[in-house]
Amino acid sequence: MNSHPPHRRQGLFGRPVLTITIVLAALAGIGAAGVAFANRDDGSADTKWQQPGAAAPAKTSGSKATEAAPADPGVSSDTITLSATGDIMMSNAPSKMPPNNGDGFFDSVKASLASDLVMGNLEQPLTEDTGTSKCGPGSGNCFAFRSPPSYVKHLKDAGFDLVNTANNHAKDFGAKGAANTRATLDEAGIKATGNSEEITVVDVKGVKVAVVGFAPYTGLNNLNDVEGAAALVKKAKDEADLVVVQAHLGAEGAEKQHVKPGTEIFFGESRGDPIKFSHAVIDAGADLVVGHGPHVARGMEFYKGKLIAYSLGNFAGGGKTLSRTGVLKYGGILQVTLGKDGSYAGGKLFSTYMNDIGLPTRDTKNEQSRKIMAKLSEDDFPSTGARIGTDGAIKPAE
Repeated sequence: MNSHPPHRRQGLFGRPVLTITIVLAALAGIGAAGVAFANRDDGSADTKWQQPGAAAPAKTSGSKATEAAPADPGVSSDTITLSATGDIMMSNAPSKMPPNNGDGFFDSVKASLASDLVMGNLEQPLTEDTGTSKCGPGSGNCFAFRSPPSYVKHLKDAGFDLVNTANNHAKDFGAKGAANTRATLDEAGIKATGNSEEITVVDVKGVKVAVVGFAPYTGLNNLNDVEGAAALVKKAKDEADLVVVQAHLGAEGAEKQHVKPGTEIFFGESRGDPIKFSHAVIDAGADLVVGHGPHVARGMEFYKGKLIAYSLGNFAGGGKTLSRTGVLKYGGILQVTLGKDGSYAGGKLFSTYMNDIGLPTRDTKNEQSRKIMAKLSEDDFPSTGARIGTDGAIKPAE
């Protein structure tokens, strides 16, 4: 890890809600550092979990957080609400664009995202064509994605306050494209995290929350350096009350739903050891781990009382940038309520899917993502897996 001091961002938000709900919706921008297979799945691995029962309709209670996570009555009311999503692709300019220039892109999920701090994984640059692309001649199955800088307004309209840029598409249009993205986000008032040694600290109703992004790529906080990652999280804990880790890790594809011990390799790249990494950063002081990258939903577990969401599946692929076949279309919004001391006060999962044009859409009818993640959590983590009820409530295994 380099020796540069961490980049700090502070003093965001003065919002009136005391509960922190962490919304995680995994979006998938499929790809390796120089390779991305956004539409490689032909649907042959169409895995569907058909469990009986459906979630009760969400209750609306105003214009703020309309789908709040249930809080544990035994936990202090001194809590805050964070929301976070996984991979977000809004278009692939200039050829694959959503209708109406993306207006209303997040309308279907906006109410579920609302919270004190809304986070997402921005899986592409916001830039004009810089003339530099990671996909050179003869690069084969390589995809370089971008959205016009003006699309930052869609993130802003949806309520996003902070995005993670530690992923394999952040530099699709070179260092200049990445710098343009940061400048565009700054101008819109949206914070970012993920560069090497970067710790982003925001103040949420007097609670300092540090968000640190990791991925297995140069110039970013490297999740393959587990000791270095733990050291950075310890540093973040010294600067904040709560620490949230965003991690772009794990191999990709419809057959990669299960979490197993060991390093995951994808097209010759080490995509990290999800369990080892997640446990290590929690040991170092992280209060929540938000995973994304595999482009499929994965299970969740509790480790030392902290929730780990290993992958929340694909969230948005506007302009049909991401495959919507089989299990690749499903994602979720995770809401988590945390005490200022890091205690878990409750959580809830809201199912989403990408519609025919790749827009994130709430699945209130079938709740397919909830069923998938509930089954995977029990299968992969029999004793530590999160138990996700038919109402979406997330609790530790008894």
